[in-house]
Amino acid sequence: MMSTISMKLALLTVLTGAVGCSFYARSPEDYRDEVQKLLDTKAGDIKACYDAGLKGKPDLQGKVTVALTVEAETGKLKDVKVDPAGTTAPAELQTCVTSAISGLALAPPDKRDGQAIWIYEFSAKPAG
Repeated sequence: MMSTISMKLALLTVLTGAVGCSFYARSPEDYRDEVQKLLDTKAGDIKACYDAGLKGKPDLQGKVTVALTVEAETGKLKDVKVDPAGTTAPAELQTCVTSAISGLALAPPDKRDGQAIWIYEFSAKPAG
C-alpha cells in the first residue's frame, strides 16, 4: 500500500507589542504573513522529516505544535519549543521540525517581538 502525505501548517496567533514610534513595524497581519513565508522556506526540510519517519512507520501521523518568538531588531526565531499539550507526533518528528526552523531570521527585522504558535499536521493516507 502506497502512502501519500498531507502536511498542514496553520497559524494560530501572532501577538506583537509596540515599542516607541519611529521604526520599521509590521501590522499584526503583515507580521503573520512574513513569518509564514519564512517558515515556508523550510517546508521541504519538514517534509523530509516526515518522509524519513514514514520509512520506519508507514502509518505515522500526528501534530507538532511549535511556539516561538521573533526577536525584536534581529528578526531571529528564538525560544522555538514544542508545546506538549498540542502535540501528538513522536519525539523524533518533534525534534526534526524544531531543528528545521531554528536559526531562521525575519528580514528586515521588526522593532517589536512577535510571538506565534504554528501547528504542523502530518497524516499518512492510502493512495487511491
